Amino acid sequence: MRIDLHTHSTASDGTDTPAELVRNAAAAGLDVVALTDHDSVGGHAEARAALPAGLTLVTGAELSCRVGGVGMHMLAYLFDPDEPELHRERELVRDDRVPRARGMVDKLRELGVPVTWEQVARIAGDGAVGRPHVAAAMVELGVVETVSDAFTPQWLANDGRAYVDKHELDPFDAIRLVKAAGGVTVFAHPLAVKRGQVVPESVVAELAAAGLDGIEVDHMDHDDATRARLRGLAADLGLLTTGSSDYHGSRKTVALGEYTTDPEIYGEIVRRATGAFPVPGAGG
Repeated sequence: MRIDLHTHSTASDGTDTPAELVRNAAAAGLDVVALTDHDSVGGHAEARAALPAGLTLVTGAELSCRVGGVGMHMLAYLFDPDEPELHRERELVRDDRVPRARGMVDKLRELGVPVTWEQVARIAGDGAVGRPHVAAAMVELGVVETVSDAFTPQWLANDGRAYVDKHELDPFDAIRLVKAAGGVTVFAHPLAVKRGQVVPESVVAELAAAGLDGIEVDHMDHDDATRARLRGLAADLGLLTTGSSDYHGSRKTVALGEYTTDPEIYGEIVRRATGAFPVPGAGG
């Protein structure tokens, strides 16, 4: 089985529609794909309707969190999307995205980058606007060559010159809320140092004690030494280890299925979940 547990669609900051994403996942030879848009479940219905035979969909979201002044992302899988408290927190994060993006546009203009809100809104379309849309506008203007090049301290990285905070969950609250909604939690790309400051391993240990299920190890932002370090940390803390592409369509160079999760780990995630179940494709 080939299993990719971290992808994005136009429901947040990817370039594939949810329908295109599941079709592309099947074409890439995947058996299981998780749709984990930022703070959103808005793409799940379309992905279900278009799900090809032979491909299983795992519903999820990537939750924006912050602890000790450091931003982090929490992957939440197979939770009940209608659970009221978690739904309310996701909406608070989403509602803060527009003023935050406008603030980044203002900062960039102060730095001499002629980006406009209209440009960013056009790129975002109906998706949950975020930093990748601002970065894509910078690419259009020739300020940076790729979206990834905008995620530096010079520009949009955490605490970068044009960075703006947004409403974010405390990760301990996120774990509690996802668990209450029957879901499973995995800390996304925990040592992606090129994105900015990362959460200390002591905090990861505290999160594990609070019920964190796993950490994402095999990811494009982790080199071999980092992956080995994370596997050791996971073994020490009794955490599951996942691998995922963090696919964003044409917005990033990584391909669907470039990094994958072990089938036994996937099986354990499914076993722990009670809020929702994987959706088998019926040739939609």
